[in-house]
Amino acid sequence: MTTSNTETTGDELDGPFGLPVTVDPSDPRNRLADQLRRVISATVGKSIGDADLDSAADVVSRLADQLEQAADEGKRPRGQPNAQGHPQDLFPTSPVVGYSNPIAPPVRLWAVVGEGGTLEMRGRAVFGYAYEGPPTCVHGGVIAELFDELLGSTNIITGHAGMTGTLTIKYRKPTPILVPLDLEARQLSIEGRKIYAWGAIYHEGVLTAEADGIFVEIKQERMRAIVEENAKGAPEEVVDAQLLSFMEDGGEIISSD
Repeated sequence: MTTSNTETTGDELDGPFGLPVTVDPSDPRNRLADQLRRVISATVGKSIGDADLDSAADVVSRLADQLEQAADEGKRPRGQPNAQGHPQDLFPTSPVVGYSNPIAPPVRLWAVVGEGGTLEMRGRAVFGYAYEGPPTCVHGGVIAELFDELLGSTNIITGHAGMTGTLTIKYRKPTPILVPLDLEARQLSIEGRKIYAWGAIYHEGVLTAEADGIFVEIKQERMRAIVEENAKGAPEEVVDAQLLSFMEDGGEIISSD
């Protein structure tokens, strides 16, 4: 059951914070997101004088004007997850693992073949000051969203995707910021439309948090109805032309194939 998902083992430590890079760091959108992460990190975690902050705000304001003026009409295509590709590329704009999303922390994912011969997810993460809750600790809500994405991605690579129904987090001990964390997830079982998965976070081999998730397989007509209903109340166009065409052609919005 090995696929291209297993090609990266996580040993290629040439990215930020010594994490493996599995996307193209030279891509303009990825480069911009990387630099914006630096801005976010410095703004939140460093002591900076008001004069420098005012100057930086002016620079960022001009940058925002430049990007807004250069933007084409409509929403950028978000693409569809490809279970045969690398897990890091499933959701490039994700607020949790999206390399091209500047609010996403530097989480890296890859797949391995588990003891039962099925694919499991592994990962590494370092959370900076922007993700701090109690002093020195990763915010509990950030941990929850990490598990949501980690377990959801695990379902996709095993061929059974679904939307989150229930996510139960057990915080075993405070998870520290600024240090490498190891991630692990696997799908446990499938009962009808319900998909059960488990995940964990470790620091130096010690479990800091774990999650049990129940995901629900959504019929495609129901998913299309959700997208259409949500789009009605949005103040701007939130469904890109590519996705709209995909839906009109009967494509599966949530699919593992």
